[in-house]
Amino acid sequence: MQNTPLDTLIAISRFYGADEKFVIGGGGNTSVKVGERLWVKASGRALATADAGSFVELDRTALAAILRTPPDGDPVRREEAFKQAILAARVNPACGLRPSVEAVLHHILPTRLVVHTHSTVVNMVTCCTRGAEIHARLFGPEVLWMDYTDPGVTLAHALADALADYAKRTGQSCPHAVLVQNHGLIVCGDTPEEIHRRTDAILAAVRRDADVPSARAEGVSPSRPAGILPARSGEAGLTSHRDQANGTHNAGETPAPRCGRDARATINIVAPALRGLLAEGEPLKVVTFDDSAPIADLVTNPAGRQRALGGPLTPDQIVYCNSYPLWVELPPPAADTDVAETIVAHLRQAVAEYVAVRRCPPKMILVAGVGLFAAGDDYAAARTAATVYVDAVNVMAGADRLGGIAPMADHFREFIEGWEAEAYRKNVAAANARSGRTAGKVVVVTGAAQGFGLEIARDFAAQAAHVVLADINLAGAKQAADEICAARGPGRAIGVEINVANPDSVRAAFDTIVRVYGGMDVLVCNAGVLRAASVKTQAERDFDFVTSVNYKGYYVCTQQAANILAVQHLAKPDTWSDIIQINSKSGLVGSNRNFAYAGSKFGGIGMTQSFAMELVADGIKVNAICPGNFFDGPLWSDPKNGLFVQYLQTGKVPGAKTVADVRKAYESKVPMGRGTESSDVMKAIYYVIEQKYETGQAIPVTGGQVMLS
Repeated sequence: MQNTPLDTLIAISRFYGADEKFVIGGGGNTSVKVGERLWVKASGRALATADAGSFVELDRTALAAILRTPPDGDPVRREEAFKQAILAARVNPACGLRPSVEAVLHHILPTRLVVHTHSTVVNMVTCCTRGAEIHARLFGPEVLWMDYTDPGVTLAHALADALADYAKRTGQSCPHAVLVQNHGLIVCGDTPEEIHRRTDAILAAVRRDADVPSARAEGVSPSRPAGILPARSGEAGLTSHRDQANGTHNAGETPAPRCGRDARATINIVAPALRGLLAEGEPLKVVTFDDSAPIADLVTNPAGRQRALGGPLTPDQIVYCNSYPLWVELPPPAADTDVAETIVAHLRQAVAEYVAVRRCPPKMILVAGVGLFAAGDDYAAARTAATVYVDAVNVMAGADRLGGIAPMADHFREFIEGWEAEAYRKNVAAANARSGRTAGKVVVVTGAAQGFGLEIARDFAAQAAHVVLADINLAGAKQAADEICAARGPGRAIGVEINVANPDSVRAAFDTIVRVYGGMDVLVCNAGVLRAASVKTQAERDFDFVTSVNYKGYYVCTQQAANILAVQHLAKPDTWSDIIQINSKSGLVGSNRNFAYAGSKFGGIGMTQSFAMELVADGIKVNAICPGNFFDGPLWSDPKNGLFVQYLQTGKVPGAKTVADVRKAYESKVPMGRGTESSDVMKAIYYVIEQKYETGQAIPVTGGQVMLS
């Protein structure tokens, strides 16, 4: 079966779009020409996931007409006229897509294929003070250099003039590639092989000149959760952000201090504080942390502040990260002061001063000696911004080695800051954000690798929450998180390992959560175990096991979460968060030959009431949900260890001969005639989250089996 031109375009778009050394987020654009038609990427669509619906078919005659019209001198009128002209060039306006602003540029270049990327290694040259000189020395006439100009119609006119001059100088109609100052790389070719060959040759030449040791070593160094902290040498810090986005995490050690403070403790205050301080409405921001090698070098370098505040290098940096980051020097630790209050007060003042000058909240917050905190409305936005910024830091380092860093001129920066086309692209890219009852929230569910915990996590994800599936079964948690991400989007869920009865394990898991999402809004303590037996015969080890998971585990998780949630409330006092224990009807009434489980659940309700009284001052509501029997879950129905089997073996149901007899006996105890289902419990969970005037309650969801008096 022969590939069509559009198939070829899709393949080459995905090839470069999937590589963050070339394209991050929705950046870059590609095209293919067939006669008088041009297919170009639609604005706001990502190359990495390109399909036939990602491209707009344009009439090249109409594109040529745009060039014959001199652009209006007023930027606002010019851009509006260009937008209307490029929309009018669509062969099928009903498609509803808006062509890339560089569509006319693609039309001008005569080759069949054009690939425009923002290559990290090439931008080391285009963002260097000696960029034009380096270009001339490395490439000669085969590669065209263009000084920066405003993107879109202005760049198209400039390229048309440059190509006319190029033809006079060289006798050739088209260069192999174009390097655009402070912008990126445009490669021309008639076949994919030609595109690849020319791209590779350009990259190899720059790597040699900039002393970049390998293709991998030029790459983006993404943020990672605790436990994925490579050494600072060789290939360090160059793992893909995609691992984090797809929920593949182990909890582990935090990095060594670099700022006179304990790094772990500092991150666990700064990230939750920024979630609240940067919030522009009720939902808190997602804040993802990065201390990879390029960022560590920047925030510990004496010249780091000057370099970071020197100005943006590319349009993408402005769009995704804002033109300038917020640089923060935390005050040194002082005796007899509340550390969290001191840091939050310092950050509050720093954010207010930034907003007063920049007229918008910061997206990139660099804390000297600590790392980068990237903020977004969801993980995808925060992650993309962090990746773009780390890419910019890599470019800065390369440009500095080549002779000096050249940020964008102020008037060019100001144009991008107010450019409607970039705002449109960003809004289209953000349109995938889902609405739901828990949109914008980060929810942690323990015991979430299977059964009821997994059902809870899936339901929260369907309601647009970010979900952390925490379980001692790490493989199961990761697999479930991957499935949620596949259905709901990258970064929507992560899986972390946790043993709720082990404080070190819980601490490491919560460190991971803070590094990835910045904190949490809801903790659902669902992890639980059961060993049914008579008090006359139960082994002490089984009693201890049930108590340690169900009772101690609730305390350990609440203790770790409460400190994080308290910081969020300190930063945004009108914020309420929730700790919810999934208790049981056995926490409301005794359970025959199941005393260890019932005792742990009774104790859980006592802790719920006590936690609620204490933590309300920190804006934390604490409630328990007491489900009836979840007959269809593994706790009851597992053929080897489920309660139906255990109860049959211990003779808890007189006269029962089979598991079916045991199940029927228990169903008959429920006035509603069936076991509890996950949807029943989710209604109660959403109730306690949405009800701002309720805490310390134990809410039965038992089908009438237990009625409060």
